[in-house]
Amino acid sequence: MKIGILGTGMVAQSLAPKLVELGHDVLLGTRDVKESLARTGTNGWGHPEFGDWHKQNSHIKVGTFADAAVHGELVMNACSGHGSLPALKAAGANNLNGKILVDISNPLDFSNGFPPSLFVGNTDSLGEQIQREYPSVKVVKTLNTVNAMLMTNPNMLGGGDHTIFVSGNDAQAKEAVIDFLKSQFGWRDVIDFGDITNARATESYLHLWIRMFGQFQNPMVTIKVLK
Repeated sequence: MKIGILGTGMVAQSLAPKLVELGHDVLLGTRDVKESLARTGTNGWGHPEFGDWHKQNSHIKVGTFADAAVHGELVMNACSGHGSLPALKAAGANNLNGKILVDISNPLDFSNGFPPSLFVGNTDSLGEQIQREYPSVKVVKTLNTVNAMLMTNPNMLGGGDHTIFVSGNDAQAKEAVIDFLKSQFGWRDVIDFGDITNARATESYLHLWIRMFGQFQNPMVTIKVLK
């Protein structure tokens, strides 16, 4: 499958190699290709900047946000919360319409330091904002409640016996994403959480996840829903 990934950060750097390993044709999209490839060193989280990362993963194609949107039969939004709507605007509605957009973003606001707050919540969510802005795109919110490494390899923690959520307005798109998560990444416990308004809950869960991260000094934490 041709997959376009919007973003070049930690999430995109986890998704892209795994998807290529699985045989997919992947193109990473960024605002400015030259500027992104020029980044070296490490970021504030201790992860390699994109230029250094890409030197070790030069087989992975890089283009603009629009290039990634055109390329992908399936498109993944791996941008930051603040960067998501600008990236989608640059990607172009005409290049996204009718496609499934897997939205992994979270509306984290670090303007007052750590721990972050959310810049939207309670009565709205970033997932809903994206769906309203792009009504002809099939937005499916998922993978935003776990660390980037667990997204593509849930078996790294607890033998994979933990829960991921999927929400969106298009039932067939959700079914396709659930099948993708199970068949490609090995997720076993996937809960269909209903329509896109339920992104309010999974985005708000980041409050708890960040506190657990801080408490245990380990990002490899998640939850298992027992019912």
